[in-house]
Amino acid sequence: MAIVGFIGLGIMGRPMLNNLLRAGHTAIVYGTNAAKLDACVADGAQRGISNSDVAARSEFIFTMLPDGPEVEQVILGPDGVLAGARPGALIIEMSSINPLVSQRIAAAVTSRNIGFLDAPVSGGEPKAIDGTLAIMVGGSEFSYGLAEPLLKCMGSTVTHMGPVGAGNVTKLANQIIVACNIAAVGEALTLSTRCGLDPHVVVSAIKNGLAGSTVLNVKGPTIIARNFKPGFKLRLHRKDLRNALLTANDVKLPITTVLQQMLTSLVDEGKGELDHSAIVTYTETLSGVEIGLANKNV
Repeated sequence: MAIVGFIGLGIMGRPMLNNLLRAGHTAIVYGTNAAKLDACVADGAQRGISNSDVAARSEFIFTMLPDGPEVEQVILGPDGVLAGARPGALIIEMSSINPLVSQRIAAAVTSRNIGFLDAPVSGGEPKAIDGTLAIMVGGSEFSYGLAEPLLKCMGSTVTHMGPVGAGNVTKLANQIIVACNIAAVGEALTLSTRCGLDPHVVVSAIKNGLAGSTVLNVKGPTIIARNFKPGFKLRLHRKDLRNALLTANDVKLPITTVLQQMLTSLVDEGKGELDHSAIVTYTETLSGVEIGLANKNV
């Protein structure tokens, strides 16, 4: 059993931590939200007093944070992970961030004889809870081999993608596809509702055909039920699309560009804290139709 540190105890981080605890690993945790930190200690984790304290007491240090600036601050900042980590430790950075930021952090970390992996995840809160996330890993074969048993406590699919940054490039590809799927589901069900069809029946009719997808199966029912409780916040998906466009450089991503504009509009409307399935409300508002309410104006 390993001694692991875990920093980032939000919607995704806490259930991921709990799966490590259930597997029998010792976990030391720290976060700036006192209530979340107390809850994780109640779950069985040990309390750390700072990022560097967590690192000093751990063999493996996991971070699960909103974006690159937070990751750089937690790992490289004053009293950060790098200040406390011992030579030979391994940092497993599981946030969804710009691959170039992952590589910049890795350069600073590995110069101190500390390993680094970027290992973002897909699956949202439900799969974080049941330990069936898809995990995409970038880093050396050696570090991947050390981390794989721990990652399999949290994910049903753990794939080594290549060097540092490859994990986050794969996650950006994932996020493009997911956003496109949600937007397409929104347009399809808005059309179906406007034409007087029951969207439940539409989903049932098409889900086993070529249009079927995990997004349709998982998000379709919650969209129809108007349940936008966040499993993955819309503002974080906007951040991922922004990082995809920054990473693209001279690669043209026209659909992603349009989707980013849509998500920015929704965040500006105050919908950033909703689940990313609320992307569908963009089309609903344009059309004056609410999915599930046939021919009813919004």
